This record gives sequence, C-alpha cells and structure tokens, in this order.
Amino acid sequence: MTFPNLNFPDFLHPRPQPTGLDVQCKLKHFALITYALDPIRFKDIIPERFKLDTIQYQGKEQALMSVVPFIDVDFTSAVCPFPNFTMGQTNYRVYVIDQETQERCVWFIGTTLDSWTLIVPRYLWQLPWHTAIFDFDCHQDSDGLYSQYKMQTQSEWASAELQLTQSHENPWHYEGFPNLETYLVYLTHPLAGFYHRRDGKLGTYRVWHARLQAKPAKLLHAKFDLLDRMNLVSFENQLNPYSVLIEPINEFTIYLPPRVIQ
Repeated sequence: MTFPNLNFPDFLHPRPQPTGLDVQCKLKHFALITYALDPIRFKDIIPERFKLDTIQYQGKEQALMSVVPFIDVDFTSAVCPFPNFTMGQTNYRVYVIDQETQERCVWFIGTTLDSWTLIVPRYLWQLPWHTAIFDFDCHQDSDGLYSQYKMQTQSEWASAELQLTQSHENPWHYEGFPNLETYLVYLTHPLAGFYHRRDGKLGTYRVWHARLQAKPAKLLHAKFDLLDRMNLVSFENQLNPYSVLIEPINEFTIYLPPRVIQ
C-alpha cells in the first residue's frame, strides 16, 4: 500500500465567513503527540461510515491517533463583541476517511476542558467533552523553541502528564508517508471532526485555520490514563510516540453549533 501525495494547495482555502454562534480563538502551546496503532484496536470505536486512514509503518498497516493539548486564549465570538475566555483543553483524535464524502477528517474519542463553559458543549450539544483541571508550565528560548513543555491534567475521565523539549536538532519523522508535506497535511489540516454524542447519535463540526507551522519536538515523559484504560496505548508504549510536533500559537475559527447526522 502506497500512501498518496497530499499537497497543501489542494487543502488550503479562504476562511468561510463566520455567522451566528461561530467562534474564533488562538491555540497556545499546541502540541500533537501521535501514536501508531494496530487498526484492530479501533474495531469497536470507529463507526462503519468511516475507515481508518492507515499508513505502512515498520512493515505493518498502522492507524494513527494524536493527543492534542493546548490552551484556548482569546476564545470569543467571531461575529460580535463578546467576553474572551482562556482554558486548557486536550483532544483525543483518530485519523479517518469519511466514506460518504472521501474527506480526510478526524474521529474524536473525546475532549477534556478546564472551564465552566463546558456546560454548553457537554449538555446543550451533547459533545463527548469532560471536565478537567490543567496546569501548563512552558518555557521558550530566544528562538521560540521549547526548553520546557510540561502539562498536567486532573480529570476523572482522562488524567494526563506530559513533558516535551525542543531543539533545532529534533528530526522530522514521517515514515509511511511519501514526503514531509503529505505528513503535515495529514496530521495538521483535517477540518472536519466527527464523534459519538453523549446520547449516542453521530455528530460533526468544522473548523478553519491557515497552514500550521508546527515543528518537531522530543517526548521526555507521557502518561495518558485514557489511552491505557481503553487498551489503545499502554503506559510503557506511550513513551515511544510515532512523532511529536509543537506550534507555539495558531488561530482557529470553529463553526457552530455542531450538527447531528443521525
């Protein structure tokens, strides 16, 4: 199986005009800790509408999933004056293809959020979002690289510990992809997310962002309770990710409310 070439010009487009409840925010200390897994581990997680967007890695077909922590800053309405919010967040996402549209997208296992505003996505929109308390301790050098990246999450659903570091010597790792650009399009530019709502229905929402400028980093420590509990990645194997990326800050537009598909 040869993975196809993906090119940013085919995926980048102007931002759709926000309306209504749409939100804009900056994502600070944005990291992508990605793991390669046996596809069978997602057998009872991914609905039939989707197929795993797999690669050939170390001689095997593998699915990829990412743990994506960041701090939402300047989280506010995209269309009218509204208070700004700041809150820690982590997304747990799997890379899939929507077989109805052939779009590359992500399947959200769930999200942790450190904010009272959780009541809207969790209870009004039934998103699989869970309460958490975050502590980020991050330091950057004069070049903007992370001499220290520490994140700790206390949560009944998905407690987590993470420590990264970054230097100019950190290599790019994209085995299984034909080139670096394909790897970056795949990991950083899915614009549609799907998930099982808390009531069991299928939900979706879309985002927009410009091309991200993430750079490689090194994992020093990771402990993601959710991945071990779901038998996706053991604590031991969490110390050996497929790849690690960090971008200090970027800007997203989120188109709301989410839609119910079925």
